[in-house]
Amino acid sequence: MGFIDGNNVAIEYRWARGRTDQLPTLADDLVRRNVNVIAATGGVASALAAKAATTSIPIVFNSGEDPVQAGLVSSLNRPGGNVTGVSWFTVESAAKRLAMLHDMVPAAAVMAFLANPKDHELTPQLAPITDTAHALGCRLVVVHASTPTEIDTAFTALLQQGAGAIIVSSGAFFVNQRAQLIALAAQHAIPCIYTGKESTAAGGLMSYGNNLEDAYRRNGIYVGRILKGDKPGNLPIDRATKFELVINLKTAKALGLQMPPTLLAVADEVIE
Repeated sequence: MGFIDGNNVAIEYRWARGRTDQLPTLADDLVRRNVNVIAATGGVASALAAKAATTSIPIVFNSGEDPVQAGLVSSLNRPGGNVTGVSWFTVESAAKRLAMLHDMVPAAAVMAFLANPKDHELTPQLAPITDTAHALGCRLVVVHASTPTEIDTAFTALLQQGAGAIIVSSGAFFVNQRAQLIALAAQHAIPCIYTGKESTAAGGLMSYGNNLEDAYRRNGIYVGRILKGDKPGNLPIDRATKFELVINLKTAKALGLQMPPTLLAVADEVIE
């Protein structure tokens, strides 16, 4: 969009480091600095914090949840106010991740859904993923974790309940903790599916979801347009439609899994 950090634009970064309770304080700090636009990334929690902090500074969010239902905008086509952004299909793709994992381990009678109870995107995912599990003839157990320690406890709990595979929910927290999740999955020899390629590239079994680079690039385009004079309320909510299925064959081999040809045929990337 023609902007270069340190040249004709300055970018102030604020990180909650997985603590959503810090987001309102960080948003207030940016408002006090009278920034020209806030890119509220990382999901609905960041966007809601920014929206609560200002009604005048433009906000560009990304969200895996329906932004209208989340209370971010009044309409997808005409957001109005000072908020617009990019909507992912994280919630809609949750059930598909379960179905893909079932194709990978069809013998697993119990599937675990590892979820962050503090994540705004959790509740909309529960109904479709529960319905899909029922249709596949599986029992779904939901285990919660919002801290690294709770992830350890969650793995113990889901294994005690006989889970044969794990669907890792969306959200910045689990992306940030991917090294811990991958290590635990390897330690307990349990197949997991994640939402992003980053986890599979780091050693996870498989992932299905939006391409993060594409989605964040779309955020950047809207930020650039606003800096050039566009009003956020006139920018329709963008939809990040680039999906990717990534499979790590090395991890599959370590888990003793036979890769279904149907999954290999539709995979966007196979890590050898």
